[in-house]
Amino acid sequence: MAAGWAEVTVKCLVHYFKQPAKAKLAVIIVVPFLLLCYGLGNVHSSIVHENREDLRALLDFKHGITSDPYDALRNWNTSTHFCHWNGVNCTLTRPWRVTVLNLTRQNLVGQISPSLGNLTFLNMLVLSHNLLHGIIPDSLTNCSNLNYLFLSYNNLTGAIPTSIGFLSKLISLQIHRNNLVGLIPPAIGNISTLKSLDLGENQLNGPIPDKLWQLRNMVSFYLNENSLSGEIPQTVSNISSLLDLSLSANMLEGTLPSNIGDAFPKLQNLFLAINTFQGQIPASIGNASGLGRIDLSSNGFSGQIPSSFGRIGALYHLNLELNKLEARDDGEGWDFFHALANCTSLMGISVSNNQLEGVIPNSIGNLPTDLTYLAMSGNKLSGVVPPSIGKFQNLVTLLLDGNSLTGTIEEWIGKLTKLQTLGLHGNNFIGTIPPSISKVTQLSSFSLAENNFNGFIPPGLGNLQRMSTLNLSYNNFEGSIPVELGNLIPLTKLDLSSNKLSGEIPETLGKFAQIETIRMDQNFLTGNIPKSFGNLKSLSILNLSHNDLSGPMPGFLSDLDLLTKLDLSYNNLQGQIPTYGVFGNATIVSLDGNPRLCGGATDLHKPPCHVRSTRARTVNYLIKILIPIFGFLSLLLLVYFLLVDKRISRRAHLSQLSFGEHFEKVTFQDLAQATKDFSEVNLIGKGSYGSVYRGKLKESKAEVAVKVFDLQMPGAERSFLSECEALRSIQHRNLLPILTACSTVDNSGNVFKALIYELMPNGNLDSWLHDKGDKGGTKRLSLTQTISIVVNVADALDYLHHDCGRPTVHCDLKPSNILLDDDMNALLGDFGIARLYVDPQSTRAASTSSIGLKGTIGYIPPEYGGGGQASTSGDVYSFGIVLLEIFTGKRPTDPTFTDGLDIISFVENSFPDQIFHVVDAHIVEECKKLSQEKKVPENEVYRCLLAILQVALSCTRSLPSERSDMKQVASKIHEIQTSYRGWNYKE
Repeated sequence: MAAGWAEVTVKCLVHYFKQPAKAKLAVIIVVPFLLLCYGLGNVHSSIVHENREDLRALLDFKHGITSDPYDALRNWNTSTHFCHWNGVNCTLTRPWRVTVLNLTRQNLVGQISPSLGNLTFLNMLVLSHNLLHGIIPDSLTNCSNLNYLFLSYNNLTGAIPTSIGFLSKLISLQIHRNNLVGLIPPAIGNISTLKSLDLGENQLNGPIPDKLWQLRNMVSFYLNENSLSGEIPQTVSNISSLLDLSLSANMLEGTLPSNIGDAFPKLQNLFLAINTFQGQIPASIGNASGLGRIDLSSNGFSGQIPSSFGRIGALYHLNLELNKLEARDDGEGWDFFHALANCTSLMGISVSNNQLEGVIPNSIGNLPTDLTYLAMSGNKLSGVVPPSIGKFQNLVTLLLDGNSLTGTIEEWIGKLTKLQTLGLHGNNFIGTIPPSISKVTQLSSFSLAENNFNGFIPPGLGNLQRMSTLNLSYNNFEGSIPVELGNLIPLTKLDLSSNKLSGEIPETLGKFAQIETIRMDQNFLTGNIPKSFGNLKSLSILNLSHNDLSGPMPGFLSDLDLLTKLDLSYNNLQGQIPTYGVFGNATIVSLDGNPRLCGGATDLHKPPCHVRSTRARTVNYLIKILIPIFGFLSLLLLVYFLLVDKRISRRAHLSQLSFGEHFEKVTFQDLAQATKDFSEVNLIGKGSYGSVYRGKLKESKAEVAVKVFDLQMPGAERSFLSECEALRSIQHRNLLPILTACSTVDNSGNVFKALIYELMPNGNLDSWLHDKGDKGGTKRLSLTQTISIVVNVADALDYLHHDCGRPTVHCDLKPSNILLDDDMNALLGDFGIARLYVDPQSTRAASTSSIGLKGTIGYIPPEYGGGGQASTSGDVYSFGIVLLEIFTGKRPTDPTFTDGLDIISFVENSFPDQIFHVVDAHIVEECKKLSQEKKVPENEVYRCLLAILQVALSCTRSLPSERSDMKQVASKIHEIQTSYRGWNYKE
């Protein structure tokens, strides 16, 4: 259009000047100007219109998107050059060809436009983690320069284009988790450059094309969770680059190639579970010395377990369950346990549900002591459990159920203090539950059902306050149900049926806020059904049948809306049956064998209730009134005598207390003796104002941490007084409680001041996050423990800032001041450097002490450095830094943070799309394990970490006014923990 306008203008000028000379002059003067204008205009218009083919292809793609909730395509319009559109990269020179289209994790809804096939310079197409539907267009195979094609986690249907082999430069093809059907195109085997192929979690069928086994550059090969059939070739080509092979959950059959370990020598992960493979496990697997995880479960493998597994030094997870593998009663076939002792990294092994017979060999004790998972359920094991199993003190899961094991468990159970799941049901164990069970405080699932245990249920079970499932049914337990079981607040299933239990059901069992199933049938229980059961709002199944319970019909059970099965049959209950709630549905209620019951729903077929006479009602009324009155008077007399009797002893007791309160009195000599004269051997830490020693008090036998103040340091005495004041007036489960204090003189007559705390056996958080160079190496926290610790610290700060009466600023939050108890609960300590109390009526924070710069370098908020007053928002900043440190594994003073980079910008630079680049590698590995083993969608794991880092960044804003307060932060952290628990514990 500009060219036409210039031509018309020149003609008009020629006509205007009439004379040829003038016309020439006009052309000489005006035309260059017009051409210049045309050129500039053309340069401007090229921003939008140059390379119309790629522009049109992208616009067609946008037209096919029906929903864009995150506004990923908001700048996809002609007022911006398409090379600057979100997700688009181009060549660096004209004619500006599209090379990358990356719109992952945008929740886009719609179809993939066939026009994308016109982007012939495209080398990366990433549309994974969206909600795209429809087919994969055949035209995409026109993108002959494509190296990476990522379409995973969508709702794509139809078949994989058969012409996909034309993508001869493809390096990675990932179409995981869609709804694709049909055969795997054999032409994929022609793409010699292919390194990664992931077609898992679709509905593909038919055989695996032979050509795929000849791709020499393959690194990862995932075809899991389809409907593939046929066999793996008996001899496969050498693919020395292959690291991951996953064919799980298909219908593959036949035997494995005998040379599988030689053909894939660098293999790290081998997943062949849930197929119909048969025959023996090839011994050549032992030649793949880099194998870390092997899962051959749920197949038909037979014969003995190869001893060659012992040659795989990297092996840490071996799952052979649900096969037909054999070991005999005479010991033949058990050599694999001895061989696996060489696998020093082994952490998990399952041989459950096979055909292993005989006694568990003592060689099981030679397995690596870091073993966390051992499963031998559903075999034909007999004899006693070797006591050497007690050496596996890191065991988290032990499953021996469904065998014929005998003997007692007392010799080894108390040593497995980290155990979370213990399955011993369906055996012939005898004896009692030993008191040492109370040491296994992490236990959450405990099943001893269907054995020959006897004796009393130990009250110590009440110490296991993480218990969610307790099954003691079908044994010979006797005596009463311990009231301490009411301490198991997280319990969801309680089964005490078919024992010899007697006495009343404790009211304390009404505290189970999450209980779903209670079974106590087939016992000798007496008394009323506890009224506290009316609080069990989550209860679904209640079976108290075949006991000797009495009293009125428990109408309060009608209010339990989730109750789907109620069996109170064969007891001595009496009175009228309600007609509402669960009692209104005769199909889910069983009340047979209670002859004194009446009324209720017609389908229960109970006799009608008779109206009592007026006299009977009056007598009953008087009894109800008079008995409580006499009982109350008796109670008053009892209390009076008890108080008189205790008055003298109480006076004597008070004389032993210091501070006039409940603190134990200790002397300098007591502390010197406890710490062996403050020996360096007992030194466990140093701070700004003194040292901390480990010790044991002689009188109380308590193990303590003694914080001795160096009074030569300026501010040390103020720190002592400040910490005493703070800890005297605040109490919270996640704050380190002070046991007592000592202010006296030492043997040389010098002033001596110390604070005494309970010793935290698991040290401080800093020692778990960072390597100290000791022989043991760095201890590792699980993601569950990490999130729990974060919740504990958030709760402690929330209490200090908002709920302790006078808002308190900690001022020195850092991992070394976060202590961990036996159960890995976090307690916030060290309140000494500057105790700040904020006056809620004032706009400023007032400090009861001021000891220089408040905090530790790296954790101090920026406003403190400028002389700003300490405030609760400063603690929030420090909490955010601690969060970042926990999840990146880097200190805020890490030497890699230079040239303006700090831990905040380190995370911000990768937030939100690339957070796995900055999250600690051990956490990333655990997240991958959760995703693979528990089938947790990868995006859920990603969102969990994303949410935590988002909280951390919201706490570390430069301006205090932009930070969240701890009430908001704690609430958000609890939400994240609840979400994490939701998918972490599902089967």
